[in-house]
Amino acid sequence: MIGIENGKGGTMEENVKKGILYIVVPCYNEEEALLPSAKTLLEKLGELRNSGTVSEKSRIVFVDDGSRDRTWELITQLYHAHEEITGLRFAHNRGHQNAILAGMMYAKDFCDYAVTIDADLQQDINAIERFIAEYEKGSEVVYGVRNSRNTDGFFKKLSATLFYKTMRFMGANIYENSADYRLMSAKALAALSEYGEVNLFLRGIIPDIGLTSSVVHFDVFPRMQGKSKYSLSKMMTLAADGVTSFSIKPIRMVFGMGILALLVGFGMIIHIVYEHYFGYTIDGWSSILMSIWVLGGAILLSLGIIGEYVGRNYMETKRRPRYYFWDVLSHDQICRDGICRDGFEREEDLI
Repeated sequence: MIGIENGKGGTMEENVKKGILYIVVPCYNEEEALLPSAKTLLEKLGELRNSGTVSEKSRIVFVDDGSRDRTWELITQLYHAHEEITGLRFAHNRGHQNAILAGMMYAKDFCDYAVTIDADLQQDINAIERFIAEYEKGSEVVYGVRNSRNTDGFFKKLSATLFYKTMRFMGANIYENSADYRLMSAKALAALSEYGEVNLFLRGIIPDIGLTSSVVHFDVFPRMQGKSKYSLSKMMTLAADGVTSFSIKPIRMVFGMGILALLVGFGMIIHIVYEHYFGYTIDGWSSILMSIWVLGGAILLSLGIIGEYVGRNYMETKRRPRYYFWDVLSHDQICRDGICRDGFEREEDLI
C-alpha cells in the first residue's frame, strides 16, 4: 500500500509507527567538545533509527550562539559530512535560552517531538529512550530532572537549591533540579511559539503551557572536554529572568517593607519624644543613625527591585527580535506556495 505524504516529509504510514525526532543542541565556544559530542549523538540517533524507535528523517540541530572560536566551522564540516546534521548560526551571542528556543522553533515545522540537550553531553543521553516512551504514553512535555547534584561544586549546589526554593516560593510552577534537557511534542512547540516575551526563562514558561507532562530522572556526568560557558553572571541573569518573569511578589514585598518602615518610624518618633522628655537626647544618636541606615537601605533595595521590573518591561515593549540567523545549513525539505525543495543554506530561505 502506498502511504500518503504528510507535512513532515514522510508517509502517514511511516510516521504513525516512527516519530520524527529532532535533537536541539545549543553551542557557545564549544570547539573542544563539539566533535566528540556530535559523534556520540550520531551514534545514539543511529541506534534509535535502527531499533525502529524514531524515523529515518530524524535530525540533530546545532545552534551556534555567536561563538568566537571554530564552533561554526566544525558545524559546517559536520553538515557536509552527515545528512542528519542541521546548523543554525546567530549573528550575535543571544544567550543559552534563546539558542534553545531558536532550535525548537526551527524543529517544530519538521518534527513530531524535539529533545534539547547541552553540547557538553553531561546529561545522560540514554534517557532519550525514556523520554520517547513517556511521549508515546501520552505526554506532550517530558521534563528531565537530575537525580543529584553531586557533580556540582559546593557554591553551585547551594545556589541552585536556593534558586529553586525561591522560585517555588515566588509562585513559579517549576520542577526542582530540572534542566533544559526535555522532550516537547510538536503540539507543545506550537503552543510555546505563542509566548513572545524577550526575557526568556523556559523552565518556567513551559510548565505554564499546561499540557500533559511527565518526569524522567537522569544522571549527570562530569564534563569531559572544555569548560562550562555558564558563568556566575549568566546564572544570576537567568535567576533574575526567572523571578521577574513569573512573580510580582518582590514588588509586594517592597510594599510590605514600606509599611514596616512606616511602623518603625512611628516607633522611633515615640522613642525620640521619650528621650527628649527625660533629657536623654544625646543617647538618641545611635537610634537616629540606625534609623537612617535601615530606611536608606530599604529605600535603595526597593528602588532596585522596582527598577528591575521597569527595565525588563522596557525591553519587552520594544518588541525587538530575540535572535537573527546569520547562516542556516539544512538538508530538510522546505515547502512554499506548493513548491518543495530539499536543502536551504541562507537565512532568507528560512523566512
